[in-house]
Amino acid sequence: MDDDELVTRARAGDLEGYDLLVARHTASAYRTAVLLGAGSDAEDVIQEAFVKGFRNLSRYRGESSFRSWLLAIVANETRNLHRSRSRRDGLALRAAAAQDGSEAGEDAAVGGVLAAERRAALVAALRQLPVKDREVIVCRFLLDLTEEETVTTLGWPRGTVKSRTSRALAKLRGLLDREEVRRG
Repeated sequence: MDDDELVTRARAGDLEGYDLLVARHTASAYRTAVLLGAGSDAEDVIQEAFVKGFRNLSRYRGESSFRSWLLAIVANETRNLHRSRSRRDGLALRAAAAQDGSEAGEDAAVGGVLAAERRAALVAALRQLPVKDREVIVCRFLLDLTEEETVTTLGWPRGTVKSRTSRALAKLRGLLDREEVRRG
């Protein structure tokens, strides 16, 4: 069954339909919460997002995918978490540092060290970006969301997503270039 069928079932009171939606989207919801800064509170954020999603299923109009709609709720819940903690410094980009990125053909040990250095530099540069720039980079490149899904997730106009993505990438490149010159 696709998401639309499951949403229809859930709206009709079929809890199993919503359970299937939860099972289908938990991983991407968790990843979104972590990458947007929920850190160790990511599970709480997605639980709250799924509860709010269920309560507000009547508001889902199907203009975007259910996944995008849900990730927008996750993003909002993550922002609420930041507000309640009074932090906006992107602690959860640790997830990016945890991914293995060694290149084929390199000695495994050397490749691992180089990949770890690249990840550390990327994470450090991402942390220096303003929150909104970091959010768009996380959505577009770490979560692999489409432009449309990013529009829905962040609740920004398409033009804002396009321009902020371009500017954020330029800032990120500048930060990484400066770091390379400093180390080089």
